[in-house]
Amino acid sequence: MTFDSPAVLWLAPVVALAVLGLAVWAGRRRLEATKGWLAAAPATALRRLTPGVLAVVGGLVVVGAAGPRFGSADVDTETRALNLVFAIDISRSMLAEDAAPSRLARAVRESRRLLQDVRGDRVALLAFAGRSYILTPLTLDDGAVQLQLDALDPDIASEGGTELAAVLRQGKELLEAASEGGARAMVVFTDGEAHDSLPAALAAARALKGIGVTVIVVGAGGLAPARIPLRDAAGALVEYKKDDAGAEVVTARRDEVLRAVADAAEGILVPADFPDQAGAVWKTLASLDRDPAKGRRTEDLIPRAWILALGAFAILALQTASRRTASLVAVAGLVLLPGRTAAQRPADGVRRLGVRDTAGAAAAFARMAQTRQGRDTAQYNSGVLALAQGRYDDARKALAEAARSLDPDIRFRALYNLGLVSLVEARGDSVRRDSLEAEAAGRFKDALLLSPASRPAKWNLELVNRRKPPPPNSGSSNRPPPRGGAPPPPSAVGNARGMSAAEAEQILRSVERAEQGVRNEQIRRRRGVRSSSGKDW
Repeated sequence: MTFDSPAVLWLAPVVALAVLGLAVWAGRRRLEATKGWLAAAPATALRRLTPGVLAVVGGLVVVGAAGPRFGSADVDTETRALNLVFAIDISRSMLAEDAAPSRLARAVRESRRLLQDVRGDRVALLAFAGRSYILTPLTLDDGAVQLQLDALDPDIASEGGTELAAVLRQGKELLEAASEGGARAMVVFTDGEAHDSLPAALAAARALKGIGVTVIVVGAGGLAPARIPLRDAAGALVEYKKDDAGAEVVTARRDEVLRAVADAAEGILVPADFPDQAGAVWKTLASLDRDPAKGRRTEDLIPRAWILALGAFAILALQTASRRTASLVAVAGLVLLPGRTAAQRPADGVRRLGVRDTAGAAAAFARMAQTRQGRDTAQYNSGVLALAQGRYDDARKALAEAARSLDPDIRFRALYNLGLVSLVEARGDSVRRDSLEAEAAGRFKDALLLSPASRPAKWNLELVNRRKPPPPNSGSSNRPPPRGGAPPPPSAVGNARGMSAAEAEQILRSVERAEQGVRNEQIRRRRGVRSSSGKDW
């Protein structure tokens, strides 16, 4: 059992004592007033119990206000979703800083805000420069889209330049293939400095209009020519972008291109100088039709405050209806409803863990996993305990079952611990070490798609990746970091021991220094692959 506001529990005894005192005081005042017209006012045992009953009711109300949660239940859900494609220009012209902090950074920031507003819709992410790239297909997993948004950079494009027609065609293919959902929309963030032919872009825009896609073009940058800064990994300016003749390249927003594309698609153009671009886009998206989609998921830790409220009401009702027999009725209810009282007892596995009976707890969770109620949680607990006991096959089997849960938190924890299982096995199996480490990296990546902010998952993924030897032509003289286990998260149960935090931090720092040197060298030599127009910005 957990509580939404544990601090409120401290008020329960205070409120109960306050109610008790007020009830006793009010009873005495009533008796004193009664003596004026009734000489013998008997103080029955029932009247002596009334203040205690009211105190119990007050305590129950406060405990209910603390938000108790326990148990699990299957919940039917219905969402109304549309199909939405984000397309972000990652050409080097988007590095211009005439929009704070840069054109690309502002486009990513507005996309993040929109991603919060469209949660529950199916979203895909495209990045485009000289070519268009699908970073995520249409998905309800906004965490995966967020993870790709954070990694957007011109260096991920294999071909420089800006081709609007390519991304519009690819967006059309994605939305045309969508088999479910409501309206379809495409949001394009770009400065309009396209290097392909305008007729090709207009034809692609008209094709989107032909299949009923709402196109929203979001401008980026200013009209005044701006230079394109090239910065190192620390953000320090290295140089400004230059062309083959050695002259500095300047870039400016092309409103005539943006307006022509929006008009061809009969869509909407959000100006670059509009202060709230995400809000303007959301107003359009909110007006589109969304088709209902039904599903079922298992929720753990269901709010149970209503049980305490119902108990308090029942006590008051019994006290009012039959004051002489209220206590007997309460006792009879407890005797006749053993199932309800048994439901308040902790699970057998939890109770055994409390007395450090690990083997018994593992067996109890395994038995509980055979039932429907709480099956996902039991599978996860069983797998974690098996990992702690070194039974890796059992751990992998139980955690794989838990990873199928509809609860994203259980699925994330199960995937994370599956990665730990492979990582721990890799330390003791030199024959399968490479395959086990690859499997561990895959599990950590899957976990990060569900929780991109998880520092333990990022830590372990980084260590797994850095344990691999560098490629022969990397030019780096650093040796690969020593093999060792990944440090477990501080609150995880059953995670295996690994290297100390100081050792891991030293490895990460040395790798970071080597990476920064390589990245600085790449930026100094950055030329990029040119587009068909001969330009790479």
